[in-house]
Amino acid sequence: MHTRTLGKDKAALQVPAVGLGCMSMTPIYGTPDPQSAIATMHRAMELGVAFLDTADAYAGGKNEELVGQAIKGKRDKVILATKFGNFGVKGANGRPEYVVEACDKSLQRLGVDEIDLYYQHRIDAGVPVEETVGAMSRLVEQGKVRYLGLSEASENTIRKAHATHPITALQTEYSLFTRIVEDDVLPACRELGIGFVAYSPLGRGFLTGTISGAGDLAENDRRKEHPRYQEGNIENNAGLVNPLRDLAAKAGISPGQLALAWLLSRGDDVVPIPGTSKAARLEENIKAADITVDPALLDELGAAIDPQRVSGTRYPQAQMAFVGV
Repeated sequence: MHTRTLGKDKAALQVPAVGLGCMSMTPIYGTPDPQSAIATMHRAMELGVAFLDTADAYAGGKNEELVGQAIKGKRDKVILATKFGNFGVKGANGRPEYVVEACDKSLQRLGVDEIDLYYQHRIDAGVPVEETVGAMSRLVEQGKVRYLGLSEASENTIRKAHATHPITALQTEYSLFTRIVEDDVLPACRELGIGFVAYSPLGRGFLTGTISGAGDLAENDRRKEHPRYQEGNIENNAGLVNPLRDLAAKAGISPGQLALAWLLSRGDDVVPIPGTSKAARLEENIKAADITVDPALLDELGAAIDPQRVSGTRYPQAQMAFVGV
């Protein structure tokens, strides 16, 4: 598997070019089979692509517990990332004392002594980021965490955090459908030498070409709460994927692979982490790193899918208030 480097100097972490988002391995987009999810993580380890991404917010900690089950006895085969401080519509918690509490609980659920990459999941506007990152840096000193990251942070917050302790990676949504990071956040990361981990690189399923309407989602799929998946918006957004389908057929690959190839082409510092609980989908996704696509076709794709035409915000409005803080 091709690798990429997040961060630089002492904050540099080498990871697979395509990681594995674990959020959907516990109930959120329907109810996945836990054994299938564990088998998928094991397959990632076999293939040498086990850059696993979880968070204490996913399924109330159950996601971390599931990842912990999968990596038991296999810690040396995994690059482990988790996150803290995201309470959804209730906001964020970046208090220094909470950083310590959250990390200790994550270590226990994961069954490990050290987390490779520890992110502040959402920025707490009520706590200076320097204080939060200062507490995170002490976790590094104590050997509980190797590298630090932020998620969905603004350019100003990134600069303040990085001045406090080197930040290895910023994790933020980035795909053909969501490119706002290209305006100022991604350039700031590159100026500072911070790697970029792209979550929802397949547009929460749209860019796989498998979603045409609400009927394609399970009854208990949380995406139904997201504006992009609600009536009127979902049909519009599914229609925007048609050029991706056509160009993927021209290239002889799947729409998801082409969408990931486009994202990988944005820079060697970009690492997408598509989520799945199925080994076959994992294998399809990681092949995107091996595919050579004509740059002209990628440019055509980028022009054909206009993110300004995507209908609806990516989260419900109450959650959008905690994005880009």
